[in-house]
Amino acid sequence: MTTLTQTAITTRKIIRYGTFLVIFLIIAKITLSIAIKTYRKIFPPPPPPPTVKYGRLPKLPFPDQTKPNLSFTLETAEGELPKLSQQAKVYLMPKVSPSLLALDVAKEKAAALGFSPNEQKVSETIYRFPNKLSSAVLEMNIVSGIFSISYDLKVDSSPISRKPPSPEIAASMVRSYLSAADLLPADLTGPTKNEFLKLESDKFVPTLALADSNLVKINLFRKDYDNLPSLTADPGQANAWFMISGASEREKQIVAAEFHYFPIDESQFSTYPLKTAEKAWQEFNSGKFYLANLGTNKENDNIKIRKIHIAYFDAGVATDFYQPIIVFEGDRDFVAYIPAVTADYYGE
Repeated sequence: MTTLTQTAITTRKIIRYGTFLVIFLIIAKITLSIAIKTYRKIFPPPPPPPTVKYGRLPKLPFPDQTKPNLSFTLETAEGELPKLSQQAKVYLMPKVSPSLLALDVAKEKAAALGFSPNEQKVSETIYRFPNKLSSAVLEMNIVSGIFSISYDLKVDSSPISRKPPSPEIAASMVRSYLSAADLLPADLTGPTKNEFLKLESDKFVPTLALADSNLVKINLFRKDYDNLPSLTADPGQANAWFMISGASEREKQIVAAEFHYFPIDESQFSTYPLKTAEKAWQEFNSGKFYLANLGTNKENDNIKIRKIHIAYFDAGVATDFYQPIIVFEGDRDFVAYIPAVTADYYGE
C-alpha cells in the first residue's frame, strides 16, 4: 500500500509539474513572439538595396509656372520632420504606338460612347465626332485614346434646367458610361471627388449645395499604389472628370468631360532610393518645388507646413514612368511637390 501511495503521489507531481512546464513553455513562446514582433516594429530590418534597373529617370513633367514669393515654417503634428521611406517603386508606363487601325478603333470607341462614327479630322491625331441627338461633341486623340466631351449650351440649355443627381448616383453613372464602352481601367478606382457647379455669367462656378447647382462634377482618381495616393498637377482635379446634368436623355447627361488616362504596368517596376525628409525640406525651402495649389495664400505670405508625405505623381500626359513625389501640405490649402527620387538617379 505504501508503494502504491508513493507511486500515486509521484505521478500527481509529475503531471502537475509537467502541466506547469507546458504552460510555462506556451507563455514563454507567446512572450518571445510578441517581443520579436515589437523589436522588429521598433527596429525593422533594412530593406534590400534599391534595384534601380531603369537607370537615371527622366524629369517629372510638371507644368511650367511662375511662383509667388513665399516663406515657410515647419509646424507638423510631431513638431519635427517626419521619417520618410528610404525607397519606393517606380512603375513602367507602356508607350502607345501608332497603328494603321487607330482611326477604326477610335470610331468604335466613339460609337460606344454614344457619338456618330462620322468623324471630322482636326489634325493628324485628333478627330471630332458629333452626337446626332444633341449638341454634344467628342474629340479624341486616336493614338493615345484620350478624349474630351463638350456640350453647346447656347444651342440647347435644357441639360441644366433640371437639378442634377446626387454625387453617388452621378459617380455610378460615369462608371457605367465608361464600362459600357470598355473604357474604365482597373486602376481608375481610387477615391472620387465631387463638386457642385452653377452657371453664372456664362461660367460654371462652385456652389456649396446640390439644390443650388446646375451640374455635379465627378473626379475619378487612380487607385493607391503601395498605399501611396495618386496626385495630379492640380490635386483638386483628377485627370478623368465628368460634369453631369439632371437630364433624363442619355445624350444630354454629360455636359463636359476630360479623360486623360495612361496605363501603368504593375508587373514592371524597380525600386529607387528616396530623399530624406531633411534633404527634401532643404530643397523645398530653396524654392525648388512645383506649386500644385496656392490655395487662398498670397504673395509674401508665411505658410505653416503641417504635413509632409510621399505620393505618386499622375501626370495626365504620356510619360515613361510612374514616379513618387514628396508632398508638402500647408495652411489655407497650400500644396507643393518635389521629386522624391534622389538626385543620383533622377533628372536625365
